[in-house]
Amino acid sequence: MKIAQYLRTTAPRRAVRSQQRGRVDLEMARALRGDVGCRNRTVDAAALPQQQPAALFRMAARGFLHQSGHNCPCHFDIHPQIVHTMGVMENIIEGTIGEAGGRLDKALAEASGLSRERIKALMGEGRVTLAGKHAAQASLKVEPGTPFAIAVPEAIPAEAAPQDIPLNVVFEDAYLIVVDKPAGLVVHPAAGNLDGTLVNALLHHCRGQLSGIGGVARPGIVHRIDKDTSGLLVVAKTDRAHEGLAVQFADHSIERAYRAVVAGKPIPVAGTVTGSIGRSNTNRKKMALVEEGRGKHAVTHYRTIETLKGATLVECRLETGRTHQVRVHMSSIGHSLLGDPVYGRTPTAIRPVVQRLGFHRQALHAAELGFVHPVTGETVRFSSPLPDDMRALIDELRQ
Repeated sequence: MKIAQYLRTTAPRRAVRSQQRGRVDLEMARALRGDVGCRNRTVDAAALPQQQPAALFRMAARGFLHQSGHNCPCHFDIHPQIVHTMGVMENIIEGTIGEAGGRLDKALAEASGLSRERIKALMGEGRVTLAGKHAAQASLKVEPGTPFAIAVPEAIPAEAAPQDIPLNVVFEDAYLIVVDKPAGLVVHPAAGNLDGTLVNALLHHCRGQLSGIGGVARPGIVHRIDKDTSGLLVVAKTDRAHEGLAVQFADHSIERAYRAVVAGKPIPVAGTVTGSIGRSNTNRKKMALVEEGRGKHAVTHYRTIETLKGATLVECRLETGRTHQVRVHMSSIGHSLLGDPVYGRTPTAIRPVVQRLGFHRQALHAAELGFVHPVTGETVRFSSPLPDDMRALIDELRQ
């Protein structure tokens, strides 16, 4: 563990590749050259592997096809346009590999608008052909002009059931949604919380808008916050948005800032906590600082916002995003979060205040979230005010 004397800025954000900027009846692909068309066909369900399929973002393509013909190959020198047909039949994307050639999965992803992971999954299901032959090797080097076809079936319904649970939606478009999660709401169904989760709420709220994440009509959870942590969370509605956000979380270019009320007064007032986080050796339900070579590298930058009676309001900016990172790191330097039942004990002098207010959760709120929109390329930032229970706690500790 290392504590730096002063708060450092996080690594500069790197924009992920800009994806399509909008769809009406056509879906724009990356800069390739080729003849690209589309058609549909009936499917012999018994002949296909019974695995989870994917669906593409579909809009009013039939009108376009009626005007342009049922089989509409078009030549584009820079941006081929691919139409995805509607209905219960599988969508067939056909075209030729562009001038760049290279890895098969990359070339097909750029031509079709599907993610590379989705392309690999479809290859495993026998749904991709190259020059009329089934292709199963994602790393295969392909030559420009090679014809391809991808059969993409409808997305299957998610296993979780939609539930009419109120959501505080901060931002929403066709590709993603940002919500302000209240404390007490579990993000994803799991043992002990099979329903009543954020995913159940999103399935109801986004009904008919989910184009298939990995073949399933479900919201794409790219990151989570604990059940008893409140604040901002971004969720993908399309496979393309899911992949773009995942890249940013992986390279730590997402901006995330938390507000926390911690016990005592951190010295220095601003610093950086560095320490790998992994499962505790003594309690598998807890995370802990572990020796180098174990766990995952984690970095938290903190600064004091306000000194309170026996406690401090701090801001924690995450350079990495590990399970329970803020809770583990602040506890490791002797300043655990107030109300945290796992990583700390509320100081004796503050317990009466916590009990009187009925504050029985970690005092942690995801207050700021910023990222590059994975489809439009625009940099977006959102903020969320402290919830009422944390405001009440801070007000009491000011007196």
